[in-house]
Amino acid sequence: MKTQLSRAGKILLGLAISGVFLYLALREVRLRDVWLALRQAQFAWFLPALLVMFASHYLRAYRHRFLLLPIRLFRTWPLFRALMIGYMANTLLPAHLGEFLRAYVVGREGKMPASSALATIAVERILDVFTLLLLMILTLLVFPFPAWVRTSGYLTLATAGLLLLALLWMKRKRAAAAELVRRSFRPVSRKFAEKLAGLAENFVEGLTPLRRPSHYALVAATSVLVWACYAGVIYLLFRAYGLDARYALGLKATVVTLVITTIAVVVPSSPGYVGTYHWLCMKSLELFAVPPEVALSYALALHALNMLPVAALGLALAWREGYSLSRLSQQPAAETPPA
Repeated sequence: MKTQLSRAGKILLGLAISGVFLYLALREVRLRDVWLALRQAQFAWFLPALLVMFASHYLRAYRHRFLLLPIRLFRTWPLFRALMIGYMANTLLPAHLGEFLRAYVVGREGKMPASSALATIAVERILDVFTLLLLMILTLLVFPFPAWVRTSGYLTLATAGLLLLALLWMKRKRAAAAELVRRSFRPVSRKFAEKLAGLAENFVEGLTPLRRPSHYALVAATSVLVWACYAGVIYLLFRAYGLDARYALGLKATVVTLVITTIAVVVPSSPGYVGTYHWLCMKSLELFAVPPEVALSYALALHALNMLPVAALGLALAWREGYSLSRLSQQPAAETPPA
């Protein structure tokens, strides 16, 4: 009962945050002009943008192979399938449950503890944060981000740094980490505490150095390619809306938009980052004198391109593999799949 109330509270909080940001996005625009900007877009550019978007996801799955290699040998396709199912869940379910469901699917595919897979996903996210912050630092050399963007970057860096330190401590002090979990939850339930301690140990097993030194270079290069694809999608939609010619939006505007819209993924909101993504995308384009109606129309198109095809493919793959969305949403975050 408490779990259901907690989940309902998170959903209501996310919906409230999304509602606020949707209000901010809509209060100064005329919807007729938003629709007009969408009708005038050149939809021929959407197909290459879609292909580049899916290429970024496939590259992310390819990179995940190397993070998992010290634990299990995977092919790229099963990891891509798990990624799509996870992203689909992030679009349709609250509280970033997609990351846990992705770990569950990877664990089931590889007959390994899902908590170990979750650890590699945590490492992957830390890599993404540091890549994003590197982009922000490079962009600061040629573009002065607003103070709130710089503050968000500092907070993100601090959070990622603390998480990295915690992971390193857990890796070096595996027994101590398990004992800390055991003691913390023993007053609640001895059985529950023992289970969580076991899950913590499985989680630490996923924090394994890469197998070869060359794999570090491959992971770094793939990370750059992933984010280059993200930037490519943004720029191709600039072309679709004619923003490259009309407002001279090029590489600088692409990277600025990429950095700011990525913050929307961090801010708690409803499933699919509705509201936060649109408002932050608008603010990005308004820095380059794009009118709010055109900026909102672009934000709606970019968000739909990133979310709807992935959600459709994720649902199709989940159905094909026999996963039920309602059952997946109830899976424990670190359940060990049957061997």
